[in-house]
Order: sequence, then structure tokens, then C-alpha cells
Amino acid sequence: MRSASDHWFRASLGVANNSDIPLTDTGIQVAAFYKFVPLLNIEGLQANIRQVCETVGLLGTVLLATEGINGTIAGTAGGVDELFRHLRQYPGLENLGKKISYCRRNPFYRMKVRLKKEIVTLGVQGIDPRQDAGQYIAPEHWNELISQPEVRLIDTRNDYEVGLGTFSGAENPGTQSFRDFPAWVEDHLGGDKDQQIAMFCTGGIRCEKSTALLKGLGYRNVYHLEGGILNYLDKVPTDKSLWQGDCFVFDNRVTVDHELAQGRFELCPACRMPLSEEDLNSPKYEKNVSCPLCFDRLTPARRASLKERARQIVLAAARGEKHLGSR
Repeated sequence: MRSASDHWFRASLGVANNSDIPLTDTGIQVAAFYKFVPLLNIEGLQANIRQVCETVGLLGTVLLATEGINGTIAGTAGGVDELFRHLRQYPGLENLGKKISYCRRNPFYRMKVRLKKEIVTLGVQGIDPRQDAGQYIAPEHWNELISQPEVRLIDTRNDYEVGLGTFSGAENPGTQSFRDFPAWVEDHLGGDKDQQIAMFCTGGIRCEKSTALLKGLGYRNVYHLEGGILNYLDKVPTDKSLWQGDCFVFDNRVTVDHELAQGRFELCPACRMPLSEEDLNSPKYEKNVSCPLCFDRLTPARRASLKERARQIVLAAARGEKHLGSR
């Protein structure tokens, strides 16, 4: 039987859920991974990753910082194995794990290896998720924890993500970026260091830092959902779920529903915000150009650039080609 993760990879690439083609037979393997570990000579590691990925034909994105590595790449199983063989020779990455899924076509257009100050940007110095992260709670035990009236449930994602779906009873910090979260903590969390706090995010990486932030501030009872919302949706049956709505994801699916199938939203190419059916029917929506959220904010130059991009997408489709960047 195919897993729910198989289904959402099929949905993300326009593959029917009832396809008889086994995903493992299609030749494309997708590996997601991250690890907080001190890394030295990240410039050298960047060059090595680029060279290996180019040689074996991998596409995707890898972020490197002195605090660790975070990435998702796709290609043949042999190509993925070759990259991980190289990565695991690097000090600190000997036990780097990966979560594997499969798809019929490569979901990425290019390979990017970027150097960053943080692999997930909080903007607070001195946080070490390796030492200070909160207690992991498995999806199977999450409902029991957050159903307790004394537990304070906090969604660490951004406001537009929360607006698409969240857990029943969760607090929305209303942040526009993860960098805003520390200020919200200072203003709203209060001085009771013994309060029980449960936090969650999309895949778990943001909570590694948000819980470490709280532990560093002296809060003692801090928990976070292991593997994030996506792990919860994969493990918890719909009839027992406390999740409401869709979950925003950072790829061309835009959102996934509780079965991890592609959701009901599209992504605006100008402002990168998810769009509902109502947004798509607005007179301020122009396909591949603008949406009601950004229509009045686009400069003439930016609008002209987007219109030209939209024209190139149409021309590429007429030639039977796929324009880079189109969904």
C-alpha cells in the first residue's frame, strides 16, 4: 500500500493517486535532510556539493551555515547515494540522515547550494538546538498533550501560513517572518517559567530553534511536535485529527490537505502569497502577473517584467516546452 507521502508527491507533480506505476520504479528519488552541527569550511563544502550534484545530475536546494545543513534534492537513487557518501565524509555529518520519497518527474528546475548565516533564520545569537531544544512529542501523542487545558499551544509559523490551517486552539503570533518570533515571545509569553508550552511548525526545523529560544530564556516545560505538521498529517487518522484546514508547503503544491494531497490554493508569482478561489476570481488577479494582495503595490517596471514572463510561459507551452519557474 502506498503511503500518504507517496500521494502528496504524486499530487505535487500532477500524478493521479490511483496510478498503477510504482513510484519507486520511476527513477526519481527525493531526499530531504537537515542537521544542526558546527561546520567548518562551508565554502569548500559548498563547492564539493555543487560538483557532486552536477556530476550525478541532482537538482534541488541545499543551505549551508556554520550551524549546520538543510536541504532537499532529487535525482536517481544512485545520484542521491553518491551525494550522501560525500556528505558523510565531512566532519560532523557522518550520521546525516535523510527522508526519502519518490516522484515521476524531478520536482526541481535547477541546483542551488547557498551559504547562509542560519539554515533557518531566527536572528538570535547563541542558540544551540543541539543542546537546548524542547522535548519531542511524537504525532501519536500530540493530541493528548495539547488537549490538556493547562498547555499553551503556539503556532510558530507566519501569519499567512496560519491563516490557511492550524491546530484547534492554537495561538497565532501574527508574525510576518520567523525573525519576528523572538519579539512576540518577549511581549506575550509572560514570566511564568513553569507554564507548559507546546509549539509546532511545518516540518520541525523552526521548532528546533523556537524551543531552544524558550529554554534559553528559562522556560522549563517546552515541547514540540516531532517532524512537524506534515509528520502529524501522515501519522494521525483524519477522524482523530485536531488539525483544521490546509498546511502551507514551500513548493509548487502551495498547500496540502490532511491526506497530504495537493490543496486548493495557488501561489502568486509576484508576492508569493497563497491564493484562494475568491482571490482567483478577483478582477485584480492576472494569471502569472498579480493578485489582489499585490495588485496595488507593483511598480510599472515590476508589472512589465511579470507580463513578459507570463508571455514567455505561453510561448514555451505552445512549443511543447516548460518555462522555468512556471507551475
